[in-house]
Amino acid sequence: MNISFENKVALVTGAGSGLGLATAKAFAEAGASVVLADSDEASVRSAADALNAEGRKALAIRCDVSDDGDVQAMLEQTVAAFGQLDAAYNNAGIQNVLAETADATREDFDRVMAVNLRGVWSCMKFELQQMRKQGSGAIVNCSSIGGIVGGAGRGTYHAAKYGVIGLTTSAALEYAAKGIRINAICPGMIDTPMSDRMKAAGQTAALEAMLKEVPIGRLGRADEIADAVLWLCSSASSLVVGHALVVDGGYTIH
Repeated sequence: MNISFENKVALVTGAGSGLGLATAKAFAEAGASVVLADSDEASVRSAADALNAEGRKALAIRCDVSDDGDVQAMLEQTVAAFGQLDAAYNNAGIQNVLAETADATREDFDRVMAVNLRGVWSCMKFELQQMRKQGSGAIVNCSSIGGIVGGAGRGTYHAAKYGVIGLTTSAALEYAAKGIRINAICPGMIDTPMSDRMKAAGQTAALEAMLKEVPIGRLGRADEIADAVLWLCSSASSLVVGHALVVDGGYTIH
């Protein structure tokens, strides 16, 4: 299926690396004008410069999604540059410090929730204000298989990702009749810089154990998630509303 985003504008958070970067590139290759947002300004500027050098239309914005002011400014800059917003992938996220619930800290809980849950809420809030004016748009929020199943030592991360699905389904009910579709994606084990950081933090054994439970027998690729996000944002999925699409090689079907 050839999905085109010609004359469309797409926004991707956490676009400096991993799933966000792969998805921003996919939107650009499909013809969209793309806004790449990340707290790491250097990484998104480099990515946007590379896309512009290829003849694409890309804008880099530094944005900490846990800061409402940053998020509002991101949307204002997007509309000022491109005049509209047709698709948004709220992807920015971080891992919690691996710890049992009794040993987890309030500081780490607040840090993870600020980005992974409140950040998604804030992005949706301002994206929807623009899409409501237009009467159209599609939003995909990044949950995780951690929003479907539990994980020892990862309660804070999983709580946030479960929350993303709750936000997604509730907002989807509010805006489906207004021309705006909202869905979530739940990636499984994907080969990204985040998985590399988990290994560096001493979680290699846990990741290897999880991989043994993946029926397809391999890590996912970032471009496989990007393909799913573009489909959810396209007219090809026009009847899909409030759905949490699991893309995990079969891990959660046990």
